[in-house]
Amino acid sequence: MADKPLTSRGAATRQRILDVATGEFAEHGIAGARVDRIVAAARTNKAQLYGYFGSKEGLFDAIFSASLERIVTVVPIDAADLAGWAVRLYDEYLRRPDLIRLATWERLERRPAGHLVDDSARLDDAKLRAIADAQAAGIVREGDPFDLMAMVIAMSMAWSPVSNVYAASDQEAPESHEQRRALLRDSVQRVIAPG
Repeated sequence: MADKPLTSRGAATRQRILDVATGEFAEHGIAGARVDRIVAAARTNKAQLYGYFGSKEGLFDAIFSASLERIVTVVPIDAADLAGWAVRLYDEYLRRPDLIRLATWERLERRPAGHLVDDSARLDDAKLRAIADAQAAGIVREGDPFDLMAMVIAMSMAWSPVSNVYAASDQEAPESHEQRRALLRDSVQRVIAPG
């Protein structure tokens, strides 16, 4: 099925599977997700799921890859304003907590150390170049661009679903989010300031 062009009905079924499976994997992880629940909620069958994705792991890979691309596309880096980028990441984690949960399951169940994805699947080249350019322009402190990027991302996740202290939700008072955004912005600016 994957090699043939999809009909509009096939594309709709494939998208239903992706939508349902995203929630299933975010909630239960790779090992805990159940194909039976996914196909029932997507109103399809196992043969179609396996035809589109090959396996449960292949389905997770498709979802995880799309979630990484979404973060890069929806929250593009601005190395001249890494503090603003951190705040936009914070907001995206509020809108889509499933994206962070998927990355957490990938870390817990597949890659406990090193990069979260293979080098061929990493989407951080443009980010690292942007940070290096900002360093060369004197607006971002010296240091390994990857480590600076990792620090800013980690700070943006302080109140995300992976926080060991407190996981924020979009149901909280807007004032709480504004206070966190201000603290995050100020903290990142201090961390990345040159000199």
